[in-house]
Amino acid sequence: MRILITNDDGIHSPGLDALERIARSLSDDVWVVAPETDQSGVAHSLTLNDPLRLRQIDDRHFAVKGTPTDCVIMGVRNILPGLPDLVLSGINRGQNLAEDVTYSGTVAGAMEGAILGIRSIAVSQAYSWNTKAEPDYRTSEVHAPELFKKLVNFDLPPYSLLNVNFPACKAEDVKGVKVTVQGHHEQSGLYIEERTDGRGHPYYWLRFQDRGKSVLDNSDLHAIADGYVSVSPLRIDLTAHDLVEHLSGALR
Repeated sequence: MRILITNDDGIHSPGLDALERIARSLSDDVWVVAPETDQSGVAHSLTLNDPLRLRQIDDRHFAVKGTPTDCVIMGVRNILPGLPDLVLSGINRGQNLAEDVTYSGTVAGAMEGAILGIRSIAVSQAYSWNTKAEPDYRTSEVHAPELFKKLVNFDLPPYSLLNVNFPACKAEDVKGVKVTVQGHHEQSGLYIEERTDGRGHPYYWLRFQDRGKSVLDNSDLHAIADGYVSVSPLRIDLTAHDLVEHLSGALR
């Protein structure tokens, strides 16, 4: 099995190293094509107005000056000797749940793999972001190999991907695995923080805030909060199918 790994935290991320170790428990044909720098929050963006610069680190490790989407395309179309059987994107520094999957470069890497017809899994490790503690990737490393063996053998439909999140607890405290739906917070999580530079000019940061609980009981948010690994099947198709007939009638 040939595995292509990417991420959005950059080529030097410890989460990328952890994911490579997980991948090597599944196969010895592992390739890493990751962004040169942190690309968190770039979502499913492409680099169209600048050239893609490629830096080869060794025979199977490459850094791209671009987004996770760029990396998957570069890996599949230009670097690997043939199509990969699996795309793994992560391990992201922090959870990718609910509305945040739309911002995530990690999820986007897996989305691009799915678009290219390759089984793809986005992988994230939750942690307490309001502390100085770093994510404990050992939780992912302990539980991912057996889980991924099952997910690789699952009959996943075309244009679908899997979003896997590991909870912010020690490996031995993980309660199990839950298949979940994409959650929805009670309120928006982003706000603008205004600051002033040394010359008195204002500048701004996008910041996250507490968004309350999930409004869905079987959501990815609930699973992670309760100490379970969350596995959410996602689709590339964003069509609101339940509204198509209703909207058609309204336009007649």
